[in-house]
Amino acid sequence: MTSTDKPHRLRIVVVTGDPTAGNDGTCAVRGQRNTALRIGLLESGYDIVASLPPDIFLPERIAQLQPDLIIVDSESDARDVLEHIVIATREARRPIVLFTEDDSAPAMEAAVAAGVSAYIVAGLQAERVRPVLDVALARFRREQKLLGELADTRQKLAERKVVERAKGVLMARHRLGEDEAYGRLRSMAMNKNMRLAEIAQRILDVEDLLG
Repeated sequence: MTSTDKPHRLRIVVVTGDPTAGNDGTCAVRGQRNTALRIGLLESGYDIVASLPPDIFLPERIAQLQPDLIIVDSESDARDVLEHIVIATREARRPIVLFTEDDSAPAMEAAVAAGVSAYIVAGLQAERVRPVLDVALARFRREQKLLGELADTRQKLAERKVVERAKGVLMARHRLGEDEAYGRLRSMAMNKNMRLAEIAQRILDVEDLLG
């Protein structure tokens, strides 16, 4: 491996569910998967900064550690674990990868609804870890980009509505045409070094105060 294709040293937190959850066979499978997961992470050059339980302290610990990615290793208690993860990442979203043996549709749907970027069922080998995380990171970044674009579109639409309402106020108050009202808005914004939507909101606020 050359220096150009060396993997980014992701800071990873592993959240492990109740080790006693499930039957003896499930616990054995989890142990094997956990071993393969840790070997795969270390061989890929990733940093496991902590292994945490899904308790009430999880949000605080994640806020302190600031990981790049969260891995959940869980079985029948996965839904409870994910609830803690959702709370922990509410303020700063991060990609979440869930490794489990639960292939039921309700479990998958709950995981997706909770914001899981990758839901990996059964048969984990160490050499699969890096490709799985690469895909999860790519999906997370794309989702974040789309969410950002959606938020930007909504913001622009909201600002446009504010400007239109302010134009209406100026047209009614000063008997202006639409173009004249818009021109006055622009002049006011330039004179006060404010954005058009900001000066428009001020006009609406004053109108509300005047009744």
